[in-house]
Amino acid sequence: MESTNLHSLLQKKNPYLFRAKNIITAQELVTSFLDAKLSASEEKIFGDFLEDLAIFVAQKTVNAQKSSGSGIDFEFRKGNKIIIVSVKSGLNWGNSSQWKALETDFKRAQKVLMQSSHVNNVQCVLGVCYGKAKTTLKRGIILQVCGQNFWYMISGSESFYKDIVEPLGHKAKELNESFNVKKAQLINKLTKEFLEDFCSDDGKILWKKVVKYNSGNISPEDRRNL
Repeated sequence: MESTNLHSLLQKKNPYLFRAKNIITAQELVTSFLDAKLSASEEKIFGDFLEDLAIFVAQKTVNAQKSSGSGIDFEFRKGNKIIIVSVKSGLNWGNSSQWKALETDFKRAQKVLMQSSHVNNVQCVLGVCYGKAKTTLKRGIILQVCGQNFWYMISGSESFYKDIVEPLGHKAKELNESFNVKKAQLINKLTKEFLEDFCSDDGKILWKKVVKYNSGNISPEDRRNL
C-alpha cells in the first residue's frame, strides 16, 4: 500500500464510473479509487496466504516435500502412492491455457517420478482451499479436491477447514488497527495531491482534466491514421 501513488491510481481506474457516481469531494474520490485498488488485490493477497498455509500444513502433517516439478507445490507418500499437489486458493483460478499448462506440468512430474524403481503409482491432485465442489477427475489425470476435503487430505482432520478460521480472526484483529492508520495517512496524502493537481482554486473536481490524464493519448500520427 505504501508504494501506491495518485497518478498510478488515476491511470488504472475508470474515471467515467466514478463520475457517474456523482462524487464531488476529492477525499471521497481518492478513497473510492484506493478502495477499488485494494479490493482488486486483497483476494489475490489472501489467496497466496492460503496456498502458503496449505503447503506449511502438509509439510507438518504428512511430511510433504517441495516438488522439483515445475508448477507442482509439494509431494508426499501415502501408502504405495506418491501424491503430487498443485494448490490454488479458489475454483476460478485459471483459463483454458492455464489448465493446459497445469496438465503438462503434472504429466512431466508424473513421468519423472515413475522412472524411479520404487514408485509405481503417482496421483496428480489440484488442491483448492475453499469451495464446495465435489472431488472430480479433470482432464483425465488431475483429481480436483476442494474445501473441507482438501484440508482433510493434508491434515487428517475433518474440522481443520473450520479450525483455521479462529487464528485467522485473531491475526486480522492485530493487523487491522495498523492497516487503518496507514490507509488514513495515505488517503490524506493522496487527497492533498489531488486537490493540487486536479481541482480548481475553489475546490471543484476538474473531471475533464482527470479523464484527459487517464485516457488522453492521441498523437499527430494517430490523427492521420485513425
